[in-house]
Amino acid sequence: MNTSDYAARHEEFKRRKLALNMMRGNPSKAQLDLSSGLLTCLGDGDCLSEDGIDCRNYGILDGLPEMKRIFADILELEPDEIIVGGNSSLALMFDNVASNMARGVREDVPWAAQGKVKFLCPSPGYDRHFAVCEYFHIEMIPVAMTDSGPDVDEVERLVSSDPSVKGIWCVPYFSNPTGAVYSGETVRRLAALKPAAGDFRIYWDCAYVIHHLTGGRRRIPNIVRECEKAGSPHMPMVFTSFSKVSFPGAAVTCIASSAENCAYIKKRLRVQTIGPDKMRQLMHVRFFGGAEGVCAHMEKHAAILRPKFALVETMLRENLSGLDGCDWMTPEGGYFVSVNTPPGLAKRVAALCAEAGVALTPVGATFPYRLDPQDRNLRLAPSFPPLDELQPAMEVFCNAVLLAAEERASLL
Repeated sequence: MNTSDYAARHEEFKRRKLALNMMRGNPSKAQLDLSSGLLTCLGDGDCLSEDGIDCRNYGILDGLPEMKRIFADILELEPDEIIVGGNSSLALMFDNVASNMARGVREDVPWAAQGKVKFLCPSPGYDRHFAVCEYFHIEMIPVAMTDSGPDVDEVERLVSSDPSVKGIWCVPYFSNPTGAVYSGETVRRLAALKPAAGDFRIYWDCAYVIHHLTGGRRRIPNIVRECEKAGSPHMPMVFTSFSKVSFPGAAVTCIASSAENCAYIKKRLRVQTIGPDKMRQLMHVRFFGGAEGVCAHMEKHAAILRPKFALVETMLRENLSGLDGCDWMTPEGGYFVSVNTPPGLAKRVAALCAEAGVALTPVGATFPYRLDPQDRNLRLAPSFPPLDELQPAMEVFCNAVLLAAEERASLL
């Protein structure tokens, strides 16, 4: 195209009055339909767990044994290292941070009574992790993300030198938004951290542990076992969810850690609740049968998602591969594609997309305090739109990047 074509094409997109959305990683209707059997998998009177517990009643604070086994098999842990939660792993993370702020880690001095509390935040990262920190007035320290996880040299330096650093957020599989998978070396070095704070915790968000797009399941060293080897068995707090496995609004989740940590959490749960939604857990057990059934189900998700991610990759490569300063990740799993524009253009690209009817994740959302220091990271979420809507959305996006770059060049 010549230098006027991008602007002309942008005006044509505006005239089409599109209304397309790539803001959040919501499963599509086709993906939700995969789990429709959940709604009918319990027959009349089917309300008893394997050990005869009536799931309609109170009790079983840490989850049905059969549901705990499914999560334990997925995370390669033991059932006594698992506590099953409701539909939101984010709620479990929030709750754990809240408990540590108010009561301390296993009845230590509350974080809130220790003065300034800080968390390390690999960036680009997950905006909802950052929102939890903001809610509790926890100071966020950005740490650069690499293709193999956070900059561990920087993590080691900060954790070992500052006792006010109480935690780090990690998404080890298909990290949100970059798609990076932590290397074995990264996992082992994180497990071997020697924090200045004795109540430091690793928040290990395995949201995408089984959300692969290509080939078989990726495996990295088990953070719980690596921390045990390093002499810090209570440091990791692991979370995972079926929110993008079954129904996001009616799924099951879990928190996993040392058996001692789980026993402490269960002690708190006796005050917090009289019992979880065991009928929902029973539905998932009946529908999936076990961890193998869950993984087979995820292959069906991958079959729906794979063409969408392939379309995004093809359009980025065909349109932007020659643009200096522009790059992106090609994820092997997860829900996002992270695109870096030439520095200083992300806000302009998002504004152009909005003018043309394509909504993107707000610029800066992938950084603490919504401050992208280079104004270049944009998170694309291809999962929700059908292919016939994703195609024009990507056309608008690629044209917006090229138009923004052209505008910048005209000023130089």
